[in-house]
Amino acid sequence: MDTAASTGLTFRDATDADVDSLVALIESAYRGDSSRTGWTTEADILQGQRTDPEGVLEVIKAPDSRLRVVERDGTLIACCQLEHRGDHAYFGMFAVSPAQQGGGLGKVILAEAERYARVNWGAAEMHMTVITAREDLIAWYERRGYRRTGQMTPFPYGDERFGIPQRDDLEFELLVKPLV
Repeated sequence: MDTAASTGLTFRDATDADVDSLVALIESAYRGDSSRTGWTTEADILQGQRTDPEGVLEVIKAPDSRLRVVERDGTLIACCQLEHRGDHAYFGMFAVSPAQQGGGLGKVILAEAERYARVNWGAAEMHMTVITAREDLIAWYERRGYRRTGQMTPFPYGDERFGIPQRDDLEFELLVKPLV
Protein backbone atom coordinates (compact mmCIF):
# COMPACT_ATOMS: atom_id res chain seq x y z
CA MET A 1 0.00 0.00 0.00
CA ASP A 2 1.35 3.43 -0.92
CA THR A 3 0.42 6.51 1.04
CA ALA A 4 0.81 9.98 -0.39
CA ALA A 5 1.24 11.69 2.96
CA SER A 6 1.00 15.22 1.61
CA THR A 7 -2.42 14.56 0.09
CA GLY A 8 -3.90 12.22 2.68
CA LEU A 9 -4.46 9.65 -0.07
CA THR A 10 -3.76 5.94 0.01
CA PHE A 11 -3.04 4.07 -3.23
CA ARG A 12 -3.30 0.29 -3.41
CA ASP A 13 -4.03 -2.52 -5.84
CA ALA A 14 -7.70 -3.51 -6.06
CA THR A 15 -8.85 -6.90 -4.85
CA ASP A 16 -11.86 -9.04 -5.67
CA ALA A 17 -13.61 -7.53 -2.64
CA ASP A 18 -13.47 -4.08 -4.29
CA VAL A 19 -15.34 -5.02 -7.49
CA ASP A 20 -18.84 -3.83 -6.59
CA SER A 21 -17.58 -0.55 -5.11
CA LEU A 22 -15.39 0.07 -8.16
CA VAL A 23 -18.25 -0.55 -10.61
CA ALA A 24 -20.43 1.90 -8.63
CA LEU A 25 -17.63 4.51 -8.63
CA ILE A 26 -16.92 4.21 -12.36
CA GLU A 27 -20.61 4.33 -13.26
CA SER A 28 -21.16 7.40 -11.02
CA ALA A 29 -18.29 9.26 -12.70
CA TYR A 30 -19.42 8.69 -16.30
CA ARG A 31 -23.07 7.69 -16.62
CA GLY A 32 -26.47 8.90 -15.52
CA ASP A 33 -27.53 11.96 -13.56
CA SER A 34 -25.02 11.41 -10.74
CA SER A 35 -22.19 11.88 -13.24
CA ARG A 36 -23.42 15.38 -14.07
CA THR A 37 -22.23 16.55 -10.63
CA GLY A 38 -18.66 16.27 -11.93
CA TRP A 39 -17.15 17.32 -15.25
CA THR A 40 -16.15 13.87 -16.60
CA THR A 41 -19.66 12.81 -17.52
CA GLU A 42 -20.28 11.01 -20.79
CA ALA A 43 -24.05 10.96 -20.17
CA ASP A 44 -24.78 13.09 -23.25
CA ILE A 45 -22.85 10.86 -25.66
CA LEU A 46 -23.30 7.40 -24.11
CA GLN A 47 -26.14 5.78 -22.20
CA GLY A 48 -26.12 2.40 -20.49
CA GLN A 49 -23.19 0.99 -18.58
CA ARG A 50 -19.55 2.09 -18.59
CA THR A 51 -18.31 -1.19 -17.12
CA ASP A 52 -19.54 -4.25 -15.27
CA PRO A 53 -18.25 -6.55 -12.51
CA GLU A 54 -16.79 -8.98 -15.07
CA GLY A 55 -14.83 -6.20 -16.80
CA VAL A 56 -13.45 -4.86 -13.52
CA LEU A 57 -12.52 -8.34 -12.29
CA GLU A 58 -10.77 -9.04 -15.61
CA VAL A 59 -8.54 -5.98 -15.08
CA ILE A 60 -7.80 -7.01 -11.48
CA LYS A 61 -6.85 -10.56 -12.51
CA ALA A 62 -4.82 -9.74 -15.65
CA PRO A 63 -1.13 -10.57 -15.03
CA ASP A 64 0.36 -7.34 -16.45
CA SER A 65 -2.37 -5.08 -15.11
CA ARG A 66 -3.12 -3.19 -11.92
CA LEU A 67 -6.37 -1.54 -10.97
CA ARG A 68 -5.18 1.09 -8.52
CA VAL A 69 -7.64 2.14 -5.82
CA VAL A 70 -7.41 5.59 -4.29
CA GLU A 71 -8.80 6.09 -0.79
CA ARG A 72 -9.07 8.99 1.59
CA ASP A 73 -9.76 8.12 5.22
CA GLY A 74 -10.66 4.58 4.18
CA THR A 75 -13.24 5.73 1.61
CA LEU A 76 -12.89 4.80 -2.07
CA ILE A 77 -12.78 8.06 -4.05
CA ALA A 78 -10.99 7.16 -7.30
CA CYS A 79 -9.36 4.44 -9.38
CA CYS A 80 -7.29 3.89 -12.49
CA GLN A 81 -6.07 0.97 -14.54
CA LEU A 82 -2.39 0.57 -15.37
CA GLU A 83 -1.24 -2.09 -17.80
CA HIS A 84 2.38 -2.95 -18.52
CA ARG A 85 2.85 -3.23 -22.29
CA GLY A 86 6.58 -3.64 -22.87
CA ASP A 87 8.27 -0.24 -23.12
CA HIS A 88 5.09 1.65 -22.25
CA ALA A 89 2.16 1.52 -19.87
CA TYR A 90 -1.51 1.93 -20.68
CA PHE A 91 -3.69 4.17 -18.49
CA GLY A 92 -7.43 3.60 -18.41
CA MET A 93 -10.56 3.09 -16.34
CA PHE A 94 -9.83 6.42 -14.63
CA ALA A 95 -12.66 7.50 -12.38
CA VAL A 96 -12.89 10.13 -9.66
CA SER A 97 -16.02 10.40 -7.52
CA PRO A 98 -18.07 13.29 -8.96
CA ALA A 99 -18.18 14.95 -5.51
CA GLN A 100 -14.35 14.96 -5.48
CA GLN A 101 -13.84 16.38 -8.99
CA GLY A 102 -12.56 19.86 -9.75
CA GLY A 103 -10.17 20.15 -6.80
CA GLY A 104 -6.95 18.85 -8.33
CA LEU A 105 -7.32 15.22 -7.25
CA GLY A 106 -7.15 13.93 -10.84
CA LYS A 107 -3.76 15.62 -11.37
CA VAL A 108 -2.37 13.94 -8.24
CA ILE A 109 -3.67 10.50 -9.26
CA LEU A 110 -2.40 10.81 -12.83
CA ALA A 111 1.06 11.86 -11.58
CA GLU A 112 1.13 8.91 -9.18
CA ALA A 113 0.10 6.53 -11.99
CA GLU A 114 2.91 7.86 -14.18
CA ARG A 115 5.41 7.50 -11.31
CA TYR A 116 4.24 3.95 -10.60
CA ALA A 117 4.61 2.89 -14.27
CA ARG A 118 8.06 4.49 -14.56
CA VAL A 119 9.46 3.16 -11.25
CA ASN A 120 7.86 -0.30 -11.14
CA TRP A 121 7.90 -1.20 -14.83
CA GLY A 122 10.52 1.08 -16.35
CA ALA A 123 7.87 2.42 -18.74
CA ALA A 124 9.22 5.11 -21.06
CA GLU A 125 5.75 6.33 -22.11
CA MET A 126 2.17 6.35 -20.92
CA HIS A 127 -0.53 5.63 -23.50
CA MET A 128 -4.28 6.11 -23.24
CA THR A 129 -7.26 6.33 -25.52
CA VAL A 130 -9.91 9.04 -25.20
CA ILE A 131 -13.17 9.50 -27.09
CA THR A 132 -12.47 12.33 -29.54
CA ALA A 133 -15.82 13.98 -28.76
CA ARG A 134 -14.46 14.65 -25.25
CA GLU A 135 -12.51 17.76 -26.26
CA ASP A 136 -12.50 19.14 -22.69
CA LEU A 137 -10.99 15.92 -21.37
CA ILE A 138 -8.39 15.78 -24.14
CA ALA A 139 -7.43 19.39 -23.36
CA TRP A 140 -7.04 18.44 -19.67
CA TYR A 141 -4.62 15.63 -20.62
CA GLU A 142 -2.75 17.91 -23.02
CA ARG A 143 -2.15 20.35 -20.15
CA ARG A 144 -0.50 17.44 -18.34
CA GLY A 145 1.92 16.69 -21.18
CA TYR A 146 -0.03 14.22 -23.31
CA ARG A 147 -0.05 14.70 -27.06
CA ARG A 148 -2.59 13.69 -29.62
CA THR A 149 -1.23 11.15 -32.10
CA GLY A 150 -3.97 11.11 -34.72
CA GLN A 151 -4.13 7.31 -34.34
CA MET A 152 -7.82 6.45 -34.17
CA THR A 153 -9.66 3.33 -33.06
CA PRO A 154 -13.35 2.85 -33.82
CA PHE A 155 -15.86 2.86 -30.96
CA PRO A 156 -17.28 -0.66 -30.42
CA TYR A 157 -20.78 0.11 -31.72
CA GLY A 158 -23.20 -2.72 -30.98
CA ASP A 159 -21.34 -3.93 -27.88
CA GLU A 160 -23.47 -2.58 -25.04
CA ARG A 161 -20.82 -3.54 -22.46
CA PHE A 162 -19.25 -0.18 -23.37
CA GLY A 163 -22.45 1.82 -23.44
CA ILE A 164 -25.16 2.78 -25.89
CA PRO A 165 -23.89 5.56 -28.19
CA GLN A 166 -26.10 8.62 -28.62
CA ARG A 167 -24.19 9.73 -31.73
CA ASP A 168 -22.68 8.01 -34.73
CA ASP A 169 -19.28 9.74 -34.84
CA LEU A 170 -17.57 8.24 -31.77
CA GLU A 171 -13.98 7.05 -31.98
CA PHE A 172 -10.96 6.86 -29.72
CA GLU A 173 -7.66 8.71 -30.18
CA LEU A 174 -4.37 7.51 -28.76
CA LEU A 175 -2.70 10.06 -26.44
CA VAL A 176 0.95 9.57 -25.44
CA LYS A 177 3.28 11.13 -22.87
CA PRO A 178 6.99 10.42 -22.36
CA LEU A 179 7.76 9.39 -18.77
CA VAL A 180 11.55 9.72 -18.87
